[in-house]
Amino acid sequence: MRLSSPLSRLSPFAFAANWSKSCSQWPQQRIQELTAAFRLIQADFQIIFDRDPAARHWLEVLVCYPGFHAILLHRLAHWLHQQGVIFFPRLISHIGRLFTGIEIHPGATLGQGVFIDHGMGVVIGETAIVGNYTLIYQGVTLGGTGKEVGKRHPTVGHHVVIGAGAKVLGNIEIGDYARIGAGSVVLKPVPTKCTAVGAPSRNICNLCRTNTQTSPLEHGQLPDAEAIAIRTLLNRIEQLEAQVAQLQQTQEPVALDREFVRQ
Repeated sequence: MRLSSPLSRLSPFAFAANWSKSCSQWPQQRIQELTAAFRLIQADFQIIFDRDPAARHWLEVLVCYPGFHAILLHRLAHWLHQQGVIFFPRLISHIGRLFTGIEIHPGATLGQGVFIDHGMGVVIGETAIVGNYTLIYQGVTLGGTGKEVGKRHPTVGHHVVIGAGAKVLGNIEIGDYARIGAGSVVLKPVPTKCTAVGAPSRNICNLCRTNTQTSPLEHGQLPDAEAIAIRTLLNRIEQLEAQVAQLQQTQEPVALDREFVRQ
C-alpha cells in the first residue's frame, strides 16, 4: 500500500515551480521583515527625544540609556521566542537584566515607541502586552497574581503613563491614555483616559481626566483620593450643621409661644 502525501500528488514540474516561487519570495519577505524591524527600532529611538528633556544628543541616547538597550535586546529575544527557539531568548533576557536592571520576559509583547525611563527594577511578565508609545518609569512591575497558566499579566493600552514604583498585577486591561500614579497597586481594570492612584488603586475618572496624549510628563495632576473623600465628608457635615441650625431657629419661636400660653 503506497502512502499518499501532498507532495506525491504533485508532478515534478509543479513541485519545482512551487519551490522556485517560494525561493523567489523569501528575500522579499526578509527585506520586509528587516524594514519593519528598522522602523520599530527607529520609533523606540525617536520617542526618547520626545519624552525626555535630558536627551540632547543621539550618541548619548545610543550609549547611555538602559531602557533603550533593554528594549533592543527584547526585540531580538522576542523574535527568537516566536521562532520557537529555546534557551537563547531567556539567555538574552538575562544578559539584558544583568546590564540594565530591566527584566523583560521574551514572551512579552511591546508595541512601538515604548519608553522605559531610568528603568532600574522594571519587570514585565511573560504574557504582558504593552501598547504603542507607553511611558514606563523605574520600579514598575507588570506581573501576575498566581501560578495559573495562560494569560496572567496585564494588557496595557496605547499612550499610557505608568509612574515610578507602580505595580499592575493580574490579567487586567489598562485603557488607552490612562495614567497610573507612582506607587499605586493596580488590581482591577482602568478605563480609557482614567487616572488610578492608591494602594489598592482607585479609579478617579470623573475628577481627573488624563492628558497623557498632550502632556504625558504632567505628573502633578494626580489627584489625592483620600483628600477628596475627606473633603466630601466635611462638606456633608457642614450642610447637615446648617440644616440643624435652621431647624433650631424655626423651633425657638414655637417654644416661646407655648410658654406664654402656659403663663
